[in-house]
Amino acid sequence: MGTIRVGIGGWTFAPWRGVFFPQGLPQSKELAYSAHHLTTLEINGTYYRNAAPASFAKWGKEAPDGFVFTVKASRFCTNRKILSDAGDSVAKFLASGLSELGDKLGPILWQFMPTKKFDPDDFEGFLKLLQPTHEGQRLRHAIEVRHDSFMTPAFVTLARKYAVAIVFADNANYPAIPDLTGDFAYARLQDAKEHVETGYDPAQLARWAGLARAWAAGDAPEGLSYLEKPTPTAQGAAIQRDVFVLMINGAKVRAPAAAMALIEKLAS
Repeated sequence: MGTIRVGIGGWTFAPWRGVFFPQGLPQSKELAYSAHHLTTLEINGTYYRNAAPASFAKWGKEAPDGFVFTVKASRFCTNRKILSDAGDSVAKFLASGLSELGDKLGPILWQFMPTKKFDPDDFEGFLKLLQPTHEGQRLRHAIEVRHDSFMTPAFVTLARKYAVAIVFADNANYPAIPDLTGDFAYARLQDAKEHVETGYDPAQLARWAGLARAWAAGDAPEGLSYLEKPTPTAQGAAIQRDVFVLMINGAKVRAPAAAMALIEKLAS
């Protein structure tokens, strides 16, 4: 099976202090604490502004060996009328210091505005900008779309052509596209409830654990609304995938508890 990693978006959030972080823990220690209790973190401040190489190097040093970050790409790459014109912005983002993470660099998340509609030609022009390597380092790309016009097999075919993963979003306001199009799976869970101590109840956590295990084994889980019917794989030929499950938004204060509960469920 591939490796399943579970985490949260960012590590700086005041309401987590005294709830997830021990009372009195210095803010400078919050990344290290998060990285020792979770198995991935989504660096999302990079969506608003590029970080410096020194920051990426510092974050990498504070995380333990074997830990993997995901990185949210700059909005200046994705929030534009003509996506295929984003070449300079994409190059600037990739050169901002991601390589400083070394083997702790996981997928790059490219998120699109809810108003961005699917234009096959323009979207393919953007996907051509997402190179498989940078400075000798392998890159993996995930795309999160949030407009219903992407609910078409043509989008799945395009993502599969360029081997980018479509983010499976647990959010009632956005499309939930479970089709597997890359060699890893990326889910962003955005429906945690504050009145539930772990954000998601035990039955929901069990469901997500089952989905994560199936993805890691290379399976296309049953019971999901695929845009393209999954094609059966030959015995022993399933693509084992690394899986990234991020607890994002919803009742954000519950995100760390939800992530740790899912990690525990996966270990049982």
